[in-house]
Amino acid sequence: MDFSSSSSHNIIINNNNNSINHHQQQAATTSSSSSRYENQKRRDWKTFGQYLNNHRPPLALSRCSGAHVLEFLRYLDQFGKTKVHTAICPFYGLPNPPAPCPCPLRQAWGSLDALVGRLRAAFEENGGKPEANPFGARAVRLYLREVRDLQSKARGISYEKKRKRPPSSQLPLTHHTSHGEPS
Repeated sequence: MDFSSSSSHNIIINNNNNSINHHQQQAATTSSSSSRYENQKRRDWKTFGQYLNNHRPPLALSRCSGAHVLEFLRYLDQFGKTKVHTAICPFYGLPNPPAPCPCPLRQAWGSLDALVGRLRAAFEENGGKPEANPFGARAVRLYLREVRDLQSKARGISYEKKRKRPPSSQLPLTHHTSHGEPS
């Protein structure tokens, strides 16, 4: 008799020869052991694909440009949770405003920057050529810089590049005298 059963991971066991469908086992293992980054990249890629399909007229990935990426990033602002004060707002430049204001909510610069990085990688992983990657377009880089600068001024928070700390082997050594005082 040939009985087949399937587990929650779609692993199929055939009782005649007790073989496992390795393709399905590998797919189940891959999906359960993927990193958070890989899972987020996959969701972002799917979301961008849906955006292209819903674009009027629908847009093929091969025809996608940096301008379309900018449209997508601006579209995402409607789902943002970061208050970005306008120049006429009395709380402009204050990191912790004392009261609510009608300024718009936007996507945070850090979220957009990370999103573009994931989509840039996903584009190439899905067959796109690096030189044709719309997520690496100059217009996208300039837009991200503009958003970063605008948000840092509006919120009174500066975004500075994190400096790499030298390895402990390269830090200066402090010599101590026998009394425990530095020399």
